[in-house]
Formats: sequence, C-alpha cells, structure tokens
Amino acid sequence: MVFSQTTLENAKAIAENCQGSHRAFCASRCPMHCDVIGYVNLIGEGKTTDAIKKIREALFLPGTLGRICAHPCETVCRRETEFNQPIAIAALKRYAADMADDESLWDISKKPQTGKKIAVIGAGPAGAQAAIDLAKEGHDVAIYEKLDVVGGMMRVGIPEYRLPRNLIDREYTYLTKLGIAINLGVEIGKDMPFNELANNHDAVIVANGAHQGFVPPIKGAETGGITNAADFLKSVSLGDKNLKVGKNVLVVGGGDVAMDCARTALRLGAESVNLVSLERMEELPASKHEQTGSLDEGVVFNLGWGGEEIFSENGSVSGIKLKECTSVFDAEGKFSPSFSENTQEISCDMLIFATGQRVQDVTGGALAQGGGSRYDADKDTLATSVDKVFVAGDCAGATIVVEAMALGRKAAVSVNRFLAGMDLKEDRDLDNEYSCETALDIPLPEDLQDLPRKHTRELDPKARIGSFEECDLGFDDETALQESQRCIKCECKQCMTECIMFNEFTQFPGMMFEAFLKDGKIEPLAVYSCNMCDQCTIVCPEDFKFAALFGDLRKDMVIANNGESPMAGHKAINMHQKLGFSKMFTTRKKGGK
Repeated sequence: MVFSQTTLENAKAIAENCQGSHRAFCASRCPMHCDVIGYVNLIGEGKTTDAIKKIREALFLPGTLGRICAHPCETVCRRETEFNQPIAIAALKRYAADMADDESLWDISKKPQTGKKIAVIGAGPAGAQAAIDLAKEGHDVAIYEKLDVVGGMMRVGIPEYRLPRNLIDREYTYLTKLGIAINLGVEIGKDMPFNELANNHDAVIVANGAHQGFVPPIKGAETGGITNAADFLKSVSLGDKNLKVGKNVLVVGGGDVAMDCARTALRLGAESVNLVSLERMEELPASKHEQTGSLDEGVVFNLGWGGEEIFSENGSVSGIKLKECTSVFDAEGKFSPSFSENTQEISCDMLIFATGQRVQDVTGGALAQGGGSRYDADKDTLATSVDKVFVAGDCAGATIVVEAMALGRKAAVSVNRFLAGMDLKEDRDLDNEYSCETALDIPLPEDLQDLPRKHTRELDPKARIGSFEECDLGFDDETALQESQRCIKCECKQCMTECIMFNEFTQFPGMMFEAFLKDGKIEPLAVYSCNMCDQCTIVCPEDFKFAALFGDLRKDMVIANNGESPMAGHKAINMHQKLGFSKMFTTRKKGGK
C-alpha cells in the first residue's frame, strides 16, 4: 500500500519523538531496567502478587536486592531531585518479595535444548544471572564456585544482619529449578586448569568476584593484628571459630564495606570501634542508611583523617598516627589526597583496612588484567582477546550487586550471539543491558506536594548489636501502601489514559508508528477506531495531532482500495448509500412558485 508523503512524515515525527518510548528516570538508571513504576503502583493498588511478578520479569533476587541494593534508581527519582526524599524503591521491592514471592510464580520455562555447553566461573550475582539467561536459551550451563556456598562476595562480604543466608539459598534454588549445575568447592586454576575448562565447553564466562583484600603500604603495616575487610568479613560469614576480635577496633575506610566491618566488630564483642576516613561527612561514599546505622550502634567517626604510621607492642598493633586530610581529590577530580601538619593518635588492638578489593586471576595468565585488577575486555560485549571467553561482574568493573547482574546479562547476550554465529554488536540494543540516561522530559504535576518518605521498622540499636539477627524489619502493610502512593508515575502515558483505542493496539503511540514505518502497513481497525476526539492531543506534551494523522491514513487506505473503505464491515454502509440515493428510495417533487 502506498501512503502519502505527509502521512509518512507525520508518522515519523511521532515514532522518533514520542515521549512514551522513553523510560522513567528510575528504570533507566537501574542497570537491570526493572519496571519500578509498574511494581510500586501495583503495591499501591494492593496487588502485591502482581507486583512480585512484575519484579521477577527483570530480577531473580527480589528479596536480596530489596535489602542490600545500593539503589541507584533512587538517586534520580523526581521526589529526590525535587524534594530530597526519593521513593523507597528498594524497601518496596523487599516488601513485595517478603509478602508475595512464591516459588509457584517463578518462570522456569526454557527454549529447546541446543546441545551447547557453557561454563561460568563464580556463583555470585553476575555468574548466576548469566547462567540463568543462558539456561533459558536452551544451553547446558554449569557453574564452578571455589566456595562451598552460593552467592559469592554478596554472601561472604555482606553481614548476615543485613542479608539473611537462608534468603540467598532460597532465591538461588531458581538456578537448580532451571537445571543449572552448581559445582561448589571447585577452584578454577587450582582444582581444574582454566584451559581444560575452556576446552571442554563451547563458551566460558569468567565472573569471579573481588575476594582479595588490600592493605595500603603504611609504615608499620607489617605487624600483627592487622587485616583487610574481605578476609575479615569472609571469616565471619563462613563461621571461622578461630577468629578473634580486639576490644578496641579501628576500621580505615569510608564506604559501605567499612561500615559493615565496624558494625560486625561490635556484634563480635568489641568494646569500642573507631572508623577513620579521608572523606568528611558530606563526602562519605557509604550509603546514608549505613552511616546512620553505624552511628546509632555506637561507631565513632573520625572523618577527614588518613593513616600515617602504625604503632605496635609485642608484635601486634597498638595504635595509629593520623594526619589531617584537607582534600581528597585534586582540581581535576582525581583521587589525590592532600594533608596538613595536624596529627592525632588513636589506640587500638585490631586494625581493619576497608580500602579496596581486587580480583584474583583464575585463568593462569590467559586473560590480561588492567586497572583495578579487572580483566581486559570489550566494554560493549565483554568479549576478551581469548576466543569464546567472556567476563562479567566484579572482574568486568561492577561495583554493586545490581551492576554485577547487569554485566552477567550482557555477557550472556554476547555468548548467545557467539554460539549462533552472529556479530556481537550488530543491531544490538546496548541501552537495555546497563544503566542509561533517559530523554524523558515531561512536566511535574502542578499540584504535586512534598510528602515525607516513609521508613522501615528497625530493631533497637542497643538490642541489635548483640546478635546477627536481621536489624531492618521492612515495611508493614499500611506503611508500604502509603509509601508506594508517593510515586509520581513520571512516565509519558497521558494519552493512554485518555484513549481506549491506543490501549487496544499498542503500548504507546511511538511504538505503533515505528512498527508502521518499518512494516509499511497498519491495522485498518486501529486507524478506523479513532473517533477524532483530540483528547490525546490535549494531554500530549509534544502536541502531536493524532486525529489528523489517522484521518490521512484513512484517506490513503480508501485511495489504495479503489475509493472504498478497507473495513469489511463498511460494505453495509456502501449498500446503504447506494440504496438511499436510488430511484426506489428517492422522492422527487417538482418545484413551484
């Protein structure tokens, strides 16, 4: 069918500029593009089961992420940018998971078996997500994990009072339901050579986490009583009975890991815990709720100080000399601390450095490691220089769990393309594989009010430091309902609320006309369903003239159909017109004076 140039130009304008094609700010910033508005508003409607179904369309760890996600989505929530009080997106995810997640709802459907064998190194969130996506594509997937438990650094690096271990185990059963083989206690590079693993599989994804802690080269750091965050938290998580904690513990670092170390030391019986960080309060990289939790539990913050020298007595740490940090970054924003001559000393009998972690090479040098011990790989495809080997997670640059999962998904897409003999980049929608910026630009509601953010229930700080019981108890029903109803729903679907026709035929107008331009056709019923009311145009922020376009489409269709409507039901109208103007049904009266 041939359409007029005017019709095509107007359709192209809508296809390319329709705001409905742009993600909400929260969903665009989420590396897994979880439909935040979708599940938050389902909670607000009391449809918790539908909410968890919506979450699980994107994530296999709703309960876990609801507790420990760094929620980059909340940093761009319009209630954050306007009022500094974002929607409690992560906490609402947890609420839906706690209230309604049932294994009977889990989608374990898979495509037919391909016969391809894939190995994944690491059972952390990156390796698990990659394994899930590839198993659902019909491939035979096996995970190799050096620990005797699943979860990777997420499990051994995050304390149990924040993330219950039985929850991790339950959510990971999704992998076994999909038929994924999880080989625990197998260290690649030690128990099995990397080359042997690669030779026995059609593709390999390297997704081992950053398990190696780091102690900076400070004078006196070779003495006893000093450890790093990775080793300390792992020992606690795995129940090391030989672990001894000092009475006066000092933690160096300002991130979430440092807070975890400090709060864990208190739970292990430390009488005092000092935290030292180069950053001052307004610069601390740790999450606000982690800062608050640490302070409430009695951790003493020493901010704006850096270690200069460690003191020891009888071969064990006895204290540290600190120097005042005047700035952490240089004029170009690069990490380059500057110090004054002011100093202070703090006594301690245990010192924990939470100043960074590294990835151990498991490939025997087959893959080169660059900055931050990450493996060298193409940033868009995660393909390495070694044929059929890809990377994901910490070793590919992830810094938080949801980023690791997104990189696992990206690696899985690449592997699937590789196995199908496809180009790894051609016609690939890379924005769907990680965080991205949105072009959404719609006004806020004129009557928008600054409603205060609701907070989850917590155990009393004095009581909770006595055990590793979960200290954040989540939302109750009423609070979850109130919090979910704060959502502004900042996506452009105004026309969809006004038009029954659009809802019958598309998700938003841009999608409809993009398909029209691509296929060169459009459903006549959709075109003739428009009643030309213009209500869609009235609410459209781009002021698109939908009715006029549908009118032009009708004209083009009639012309192409030899002057008749393409709608089969309109034949009755044609007959009515013929009969209505025939001699049989027409009365003529001679005119007179």
